[in-house]
Amino acid sequence: MNQRVSVCMATYNGASFVSAQIESILAQLVDDDELVIVDDASTDDTVAVVESIGDPRIRIIRQNVNQGYVRTFERALREATGDVLLLSDQDDLWLPGRRDLLAQAALSRGVAASNLVLLGSDHALRSPLTGRPWLLKAADSRRRWRNELLILAGDIPYFGCAMAMSRDAVSRVLPFPPYLSESHDLWIATVANRHGLMTHVDAATLRRRVHAGNASTPRPRSLRHVLAARWMLVRAFASARRR
Repeated sequence: MNQRVSVCMATYNGASFVSAQIESILAQLVDDDELVIVDDASTDDTVAVVESIGDPRIRIIRQNVNQGYVRTFERALREATGDVLLLSDQDDLWLPGRRDLLAQAALSRGVAASNLVLLGSDHALRSPLTGRPWLLKAADSRRRWRNELLILAGDIPYFGCAMAMSRDAVSRVLPFPPYLSESHDLWIATVANRHGLMTHVDAATLRRRVHAGNASTPRPRSLRHVLAARWMLVRAFASARRR
């Protein structure tokens, strides 16, 4: 595959785990690829840790004021120059073959979303509604309305850290809606399903590290927060139609 790949990462106070994550990424990138890291005004040694790696494929951009992870990922996507863009969190570990598998899938349709496993057990996540293993299936890639209804219900495992987009798809996804304060990954998935760009990848492509500092955690949220999040996704569905 000759297409150039950009990995887009948002960091914030990630010094504890970011080095291991970057090592797992660089092991799969070719010389012409890039890792674009936007640091969201970290107060720890995240930037110093990244700079100490000293790899020319890394490009780090510092934000002087904290913008939150949604806007930080948006900037990383804007700064990327590759033909295919892979999203990455700061604290997971890539599984071998992820770069090529997701890049090829994204080029075939526009947006690719894979499965993931938990670091330490290699088990799948569990659905918050049914308790069953939470998995995407390639056979459901074209079931656009079914996928969108599951997004609204909060019962489909679309995670940004397991996504990739072609350059053409990025032009539909950006800019993020101004009201989007969380769940950039569900916005991407909504646009992709709305326009028939989504492809599911059966394989797991990363090991997800769950810890207290995750932007999304398994902690229960208040009813008010849940209802506000659902309303935001309804608005996102309406906005996606115009992309």
